[in-house]
Amino acid sequence: MSIARLEEQMRTIGLEVLGCCEKLSERPGLLQESPILQDFTPQEADVLGEGMLHVHAEPGQMLIREGDSSEWMMLLLNGTVDVGKRMGHEAAPEQRGDNTRLAVIRTGAVLGEMSMFDGEPRYASCWALSPVDAAVMDRDAVARLIKAHPAVGAKLLVKLTQLLAQRLRNTSTQLVKVMRQRTTEQ
Repeated sequence: MSIARLEEQMRTIGLEVLGCCEKLSERPGLLQESPILQDFTPQEADVLGEGMLHVHAEPGQMLIREGDSSEWMMLLLNGTVDVGKRMGHEAAPEQRGDNTRLAVIRTGAVLGEMSMFDGEPRYASCWALSPVDAAVMDRDAVARLIKAHPAVGAKLLVKLTQLLAQRLRNTSTQLVKVMRQRTTEQ
């Protein structure tokens, strides 16, 4: 996907596009707070940011809609986001009241990476709880990064793989708790 097409997608979902996301290293605390960026040098973070779009959302705005198909992820540069899952087929993804909260995520977190990797529909919806700035990167930008800066691209992929592994462990732990609880109740 071209940068122009990604910009168009961001505008279509109602996000304000602020241009290229340069100088990630100059955002206070981001390199230390973000699990994805913790091992990046300031120069590597800046290379990563050059391939990302800077977008803005106001409180209440939807960032990601459950069920949509798209191939991009977001790095929260600042703000707080509510992540929710519909609790039935009749629930509309844009109606927050019909969703179960899965998480509240903050500056430095990544969202949407699963769909970026596999192209499958979004698993959950995400809304801005506060003003949000995010850096958006699509699958093609990751490929361009790997080609132009292999070490930075490899580092990004390793960090995203670690993040996905941790989320899988957390989900598995929660599933075991629910299964034990149901067994105890029977």
